[in-house]
Amino acid sequence: MRAIGLLASIVLLSACGEAPRPDLVATDVVVNRPLPGAAMSAAYLTLRNNSARTINITRVTSNAYALVQIHETTVEDGIARMRPLQKLEIPAGGAITLERGGKHLMLMRATPPTDTVSLQFYDGDRLLLTVESAYADAQLR
Repeated sequence: MRAIGLLASIVLLSACGEAPRPDLVATDVVVNRPLPGAAMSAAYLTLRNNSARTINITRVTSNAYALVQIHETTVEDGIARMRPLQKLEIPAGGAITLERGGKHLMLMRATPPTDTVSLQFYDGDRLLLTVESAYADAQLR
């Protein structure tokens, strides 16, 4: 009986030692360096929602670009079309991947060059996540 109480105490203590997970986590972040002479680029990543509620990313800002828009590329009648989205909805416990040919971030009007790009993700006026990324060389496909 005493061993069961000790085991229960160890389990409870180890559960208390777990660090809380942030509500929003970014992985596989790729921010392409603008092509020579261009002031635009794109960013791709996966966003995971660890919370019990839906997260709506309504705004993204960056230190290296005057404007960041959430875009989606779709193909209609064999023609690729890109359009801005008002928000990215990430369901509770779910994830969304921003990738070439789908949802992605358009980075517009590059400011003076830096080696890294910071992206800030907002749900309304609430800052949820800041991600730092070194540039990757853009690849045309």
